[in-house]
Amino acid sequence: MTNTIAFYLGLVILVALGLDFVFNDFMASLFMARKFLELLNWIAFWR
Repeated sequence: MTNTIAFYLGLVILVALGLDFVFNDFMASLFMARKFLELLNWIAFWR
């Protein structure tokens, strides 16, 4: 991954988090974090 790609990827993530904060009060990010933790627990079960 080049520095340019990493920079733009980071910028997209920050913009998405900013928009989530402005429009949803971080509810979408919280939902995704909870689902990610469920996925980690499911993967740990199969380990």
